[in-house]
Amino acid sequence: MIERHIQIRLLEDFSFYPALAIVGPRQVGKTTLARHLQTLLGRPTIFLDLQEPQTQKIFEEDDITFLKAHSDKTIIIDEVQLRPQLFSILRPLIDQDRRPGRFILLGSSSPTLMRHSVESLAGRIHYTELTPFSLLEAQSIATQLEHWVFGGFPEALKAKGTRFAQQWLGNYIRDFVYRDLRALGYDLSVEGISRLLLMLSSIQSQLLNISDLSRSLNIARPTLMRHIEILEEAFLVIRLQPYSVNISKRLVKSPKIYIRDTGILHTLLEIKSYNHLLTHISLGASWEGYVIEQIKRSAVPEWKFFFYRTQSGAEADLFAISPTGAKICIEIKHALAPSISRGFHESIKDLLPDNAYVIIPEGRQYTNKDGITVLPLLNFLNDILPTFQ
Repeated sequence: MIERHIQIRLLEDFSFYPALAIVGPRQVGKTTLARHLQTLLGRPTIFLDLQEPQTQKIFEEDDITFLKAHSDKTIIIDEVQLRPQLFSILRPLIDQDRRPGRFILLGSSSPTLMRHSVESLAGRIHYTELTPFSLLEAQSIATQLEHWVFGGFPEALKAKGTRFAQQWLGNYIRDFVYRDLRALGYDLSVEGISRLLLMLSSIQSQLLNISDLSRSLNIARPTLMRHIEILEEAFLVIRLQPYSVNISKRLVKSPKIYIRDTGILHTLLEIKSYNHLLTHISLGASWEGYVIEQIKRSAVPEWKFFFYRTQSGAEADLFAISPTGAKICIEIKHALAPSISRGFHESIKDLLPDNAYVIIPEGRQYTNKDGITVLPLLNFLNDILPTFQ
């Protein structure tokens, strides 16, 4: 098994919180990780899958009695979004016995799941997102190039370089649109969500202009906003917010939009290989989204991430604030010998970061006369990011 980045932190959280929730998209390895955690917890455990008929029967007949009978164990419940009423049952059980590590819940996000957990288990549960494999996690099974092209979903990476990778990703998108959204409690137009995903793939790394998108898709603004929120809740897209604290500049106020996994992005764009990607109009946007997602997957949750752009042209693709308050500006370039934009220099003057970096795919690392360090992504993830955490 590939060791996941969040494993050590999960074990630390297990020693403090009565309940942990591991959430994330389908097929990222939540069940595999939980099974592995069972071997590390040092106490008896019981694993329940709410998709299995036997488990469903147990919970339908008398879930409270069953859970009380196993109070001496850590109870791991998979696919918890299928039984949202479970949260209100867990609350009194936890209040009666607040020992750490009593429950580990696995599931995909949904409005019902999140609402019930917030209402019922506030202060009793801690959420951790499990993403597809990060670049650092996947190094034993894929090169950076393969990971960028095919994304981090385990099954897609297994099939990298074959037609089965894109087939699997295509099936994943179809299953998400036609089956998973409704299973998670969303009553949405299949055609509308499909068109929205295709449109978002075409504006990867760009400012999210809701008015333009609403007109293009012929969807009302409130409906469109809700659809984007749903895709974000389902871990498919992310909105990167602009940084605007205490800066007397005319700032861009709209977020930027990214499809998080580049395997999903490339499948939507019908990009089938690295050579195809190299000649595609979305090459730079894909690389930018990939770099940002890999930094976020490798960083501890206390980091804060923004982009910075002013009406006068100052721009940083990523402005990050570390858990200790250190500030870094990042420009992302798909070039071995990048020219640093005037807008990035202006953003450094405005933001006064502790460090500034230009991240490239590969090549040598160097620092220029202005103190800006140009370096490959792997160097940043392995050598720079840990020094701020």
